[in-house]
Amino acid sequence: MALGDLMASRFSQSAVVSNHLNDDCGSAHGDVDLRRDSDTASSSYTNNASVTTITTTTTTSLAYLPQTVVLCELRHEAFEASTPSGPSDSGLVSKWRPKDRMKTGCVALVLCLNISVDPPDVIKISPCARMECWIDPFSMAPQKALETIGKNLSQQYERWQPRARYKVQLDPTVDEVKKLCNTCRRYAKGERVLFHYNGHGVPKPTANGEIWLFNKSYTQYIPLPISDLDSWLKTPSIYVFDCSAAGMIVNAFIELHDWGASNYSGSTRDCILLAACEAHETLPQSEEFPADVFTSCLTTPITMALR
Repeated sequence: MALGDLMASRFSQSAVVSNHLNDDCGSAHGDVDLRRDSDTASSSYTNNASVTTITTTTTTSLAYLPQTVVLCELRHEAFEASTPSGPSDSGLVSKWRPKDRMKTGCVALVLCLNISVDPPDVIKISPCARMECWIDPFSMAPQKALETIGKNLSQQYERWQPRARYKVQLDPTVDEVKKLCNTCRRYAKGERVLFHYNGHGVPKPTANGEIWLFNKSYTQYIPLPISDLDSWLKTPSIYVFDCSAAGMIVNAFIELHDWGASNYSGSTRDCILLAACEAHETLPQSEEFPADVFTSCLTTPITMALR
């Protein structure tokens, strides 16, 4: 069926529903009559500074259909009728919804951008995605851009959890990340800690489950094993890995959990892992989107959807 025939069919079916609603509204509100006289119906609209008048005798109500047609379809009413009003103890919802709500007490934001220096294992296209937290890092001095991006990322997360404590580390060393994790766990106590890692300025994670940081002089990339990170943050925790080959980190956590079931003193049972891509994938570089597409979808979904 052609697209035009399909739309005509949907409008013809919806027109009956719309007229039915108009009759109900007219009878419910007394002197307020929403029906249109088909003998005198006309509508006008403005498009690109030109005014066009359309006169019709049968489809005048179609101009008002988009506002009501979605609410009138039976599949929506059936879905709402089948949705439980209270908490569910059985069915699909109970399989993923935690029984006890847990607060995120502390958020650790680690940004490894090293602006103006590309990691050795990344080949960028031209033009390439550049925006980080909706900031162009090359629109200002590198250090100022790094600080602005870190501030914006913190503000984006604060919209979702304003009561948590936020700590940001910009292009940190291993010791700085260790101190950050220990501080967040000590503050959060038994609450959840969110660890966000942006690795756009460092090499991809290794097959052994290591992410990269810097030395103090920014002359070397220093690996950080996931096992160390897990031992510092402990649980409950949630990780966001926005980097290429992020699936490598997920695989390392799974192996750590399997091996640690009987030998490892730490716990990975209560960890939520969010990875930007699979182990063999790289981050998208299209200029139409920001470089941190994954983070943007998580923290600013409406802006990203409109983009």
